[in-house]
Amino acid sequence: MPRSTEHFLTTHTGSLPRPDDLIRVMYAKEEGVPVDAAALAARVKAAVAEVVKKQADVGVDLINDGEMSKPSYATYIKDRLDGFGGTGNTFVYQDLAAFPKLEKKVFGDPGRSRRKTPACNAPIKVRDAQAAISDAENLKAALGAVKSVGGFMSAASPGVVSLFFHDDYYGSQEKYLAAIAEAMRYEYETVAKAGFVLQIDCPDLAMGRHIQYANLSVAEFRKRIALHIEALNHALIGIPAEQLRMHLCWGNYEGPHHCDVPLADIVDIVFAAKPSMISLEAANPRHAHEWKLFETVKLPEGKVLIPGVIESKSNFIEHPEVIAQRIARYANLVGRENVIAGSDCGYGTWVGQAAVDPDVVFAKLKAMADGARIASKQFWKN
Repeated sequence: MPRSTEHFLTTHTGSLPRPDDLIRVMYAKEEGVPVDAAALAARVKAAVAEVVKKQADVGVDLINDGEMSKPSYATYIKDRLDGFGGTGNTFVYQDLAAFPKLEKKVFGDPGRSRRKTPACNAPIKVRDAQAAISDAENLKAALGAVKSVGGFMSAASPGVVSLFFHDDYYGSQEKYLAAIAEAMRYEYETVAKAGFVLQIDCPDLAMGRHIQYANLSVAEFRKRIALHIEALNHALIGIPAEQLRMHLCWGNYEGPHHCDVPLADIVDIVFAAKPSMISLEAANPRHAHEWKLFETVKLPEGKVLIPGVIESKSNFIEHPEVIAQRIARYANLVGRENVIAGSDCGYGTWVGQAAVDPDVVFAKLKAMADGARIASKQFWKN
């Protein structure tokens, strides 16, 4: 596990803006247009090298591949696993339902409107074993050309797969989660064996409350996500906790978010997950106050927080002093060695998503690195 020994480390959530030409090819692939597989693979490899260099240039310490090969952090699994050939899923975001004009705008996003989420209608198993290997090789090659503290790669959690892809085959949430977990284990272990930190993306643990499980009480929701954690921990059984991080998310869209489940209602279940590092939204207006939770909730031994100190849906470039203050709030409560600065969520969650201008994204990441240096001077006097 990367630890702050003399300064605050910086990272981000995972997805980053993709080049325009890559977006066009990936749009075509999602829409069923024949694509030259070799040419696409070569462009993805080049895009990974480009995005890794950009991260290093602006001062990000823990770097990834920007998810260049994936149409999104969750829906990519339909291209790597068998079993997903059913009818596409539909989604109701509880917080958007009362605001139909905004709902239309959110779902009209070029990336989100193109996402494909076919239901599970057959046994789930690995179809494309090479994809995860190629991702790891691309990142390893790119990192060899820059200076960094380390690399990480992200993968969808069993729970978020069950959120986006409806089950028409297994018949129960427990069986469905178990099947997904068993199939995803291959990708998880492939990333770990390549020597990278594995980030598990878990929006289901928070966003799921106002989408998939909007009809449940908080108590019932807690029981459901406990099942998600159980399936995840089983899939991660062969990977050390220190090589794992997890992203908690209420949904990376510019909506009201007034239906978001409070962190206080789920934090104990989140901490039951195996990953040692927990990435969470902490900069946006709906969750920026939740640092105070750690005045009363003790961070479990061995856990590290990666609070978002820059927003993922705003083109404002946060002032480094504001970022330093956000880092300090957490460091004062859980210890400087237990905090890594991060982003609220990704900047390319869906291929073509453009809430934040690509050039602004890297300016925000640079501001984060600058803010981390300011905070480091406050906490490491030498």
